[in-house]
Parts: sequence; C-alpha cells; structure tokens
Amino acid sequence: MTVSGMKENYQLVLDKTLKQITDSGKRPSLLLHACCAPCSSYVLEYLNEYFDITVFFYNPNITEQGEYEKRSHEIERLIRELPHKNDIKLIYGKYEPDKFFEIAQGLEDIPEGGERCFKCYRLRLTETAKAARDGNFDFFTTTLSISPHKNAQALNTIGKELANEYGISYLFSDFKKKNGYKRSCELSAVYGLYRQNYCGCIYSKAFAENNGRV
Repeated sequence: MTVSGMKENYQLVLDKTLKQITDSGKRPSLLLHACCAPCSSYVLEYLNEYFDITVFFYNPNITEQGEYEKRSHEIERLIRELPHKNDIKLIYGKYEPDKFFEIAQGLEDIPEGGERCFKCYRLRLTETAKAARDGNFDFFTTTLSISPHKNAQALNTIGKELANEYGISYLFSDFKKKNGYKRSCELSAVYGLYRQNYCGCIYSKAFAENNGRV
C-alpha cells in the first residue's frame, strides 16, 4: 500500500461529523476497534458524548497469549472505571494470531511503519467493518490513529475502502490531534493503566528492544 499525495486533516473531518451529529439531536452507534486501554482512554472520553459506543477488542497481532490477556483485562478495567455519560459496551473478536502471521509472511524484515503494518491495519479494520455491518452499527473506527507511531492517512484510506465495501460509515479521525496522545498519557497515569512499549507483534517487540523502548 502506498500513501501519497496531499495529506487530509482528518481532525477537521471529524469536527464536521461531530457537529452534524450534534445538530441532528440523535446519538448514533459506533463500533470502536480498540488496540489497548491507554489508546482507548482519550478516545472514549472524547466520543462518549456523541455516540453509543461498543468497544471491539480484536488484535491478532498480539502474538503472545499472556500479553493479549493483560491488555484485554486492562480495557475491561478502564471501561468500568472511566466516568462516562452514556453506556460503553465491550465485545471481543476471536484471538487468532495465525491470521496475523499469514498476512506478515514475506514481510518479516520490513521496518516498523511499513507494508506489514498496513496489512495489519487492514486485517483488524476488516474484521471491525464486518462486525459493524452484522451488528447494524451506524459507524466504525479505530483507536489506532492516536499513536504517533501509526499512519493516520493509511488508516483512514483503508477505513474508507472498507466502508464502501461493507456499507457502513467510517468515522474519519486522527485522534492524536488536539493533544489526544498527551491526554491518553495523562489518563493512563490517573488510572494506572499498563502501557506497553510496542504494538503487540513479535516484530514490533524486537524493534522496540533494539531501540531501547522495552
């Protein structure tokens, strides 16, 4: 996947969507793919006013069972403890790391942030789009764009393609904007959330170790 051309300001796109929702007087449903509790914290705080949110934890890229369970438990705890105006539900996708290794085949040595990561975005967002369609949600999106290590242009491009394919609106966003990443760090400290230093796969862990992040 090649991401090129003029970069869209997806925070402005999100601002426009949220204004339209506010003006409508209705609260649509959102299936929010969540990679972990720290990244979800700000996004839930931000969007809960506008949507009925169901968090979708689907992350086959987390290739160690213990790490997967640790992150899933933390997101359960966050949803219990984070104040929210409207209810937040949580559902789990299947834990199927074999699917991640399948899409990563031949790309094992690609640096972080490259084609392997783009395929991983698509894997997780495709499952989210399917679940959103099957659950009759109004929108779907992901928390992934809050990370400064994730490519928001690629995520939104993939989201748009899947929205067209599955007939579900994608909520365009770049959650790192408006100090979103900073706020997620603050909320992580408030709730004592486990903050991992790598995305989840064995390749990102090795990259983090080699660069002194683990």
